[in-house]
Amino acid sequence: MARKHPRHGPYDDPQRDEEAPAAAPPCWLCGRPTGKTIVWHHPVPKSRGGRDVVPMHPICQQTLIVNFTNSELQRHGMDVEGLLADPAVRKFVDWVANKDPDFTATLAKKLR
Repeated sequence: MARKHPRHGPYDDPQRDEEAPAAAPPCWLCGRPTGKTIVWHHPVPKSRGGRDVVPMHPICQQTLIVNFTNSELQRHGMDVEGLLADPAVRKFVDWVANKDPDFTATLAKKLR
């Protein structure tokens, strides 16, 4: 027969440490804290041999996809400053700087 009150239940353990939720990692592109949705982006595309991943907002990843080809992303690699030197990306990062971490919007595709 099961006990009604276990000796060591999950709620009555006085030595159990309460863990604080982990702080949201900053976005690799814009530097703002990430929100509920985190996209793990390959700065060097997987098709070009990229293995490293970085946390990003979905809207920031979409901005990179719209403004750069895979070969351009491969050339920049992990260099964020090189990506921010592009006027369209710099304009986007300045615009999104004061937005909520979970902000999302549709982006126009670049005409190539």
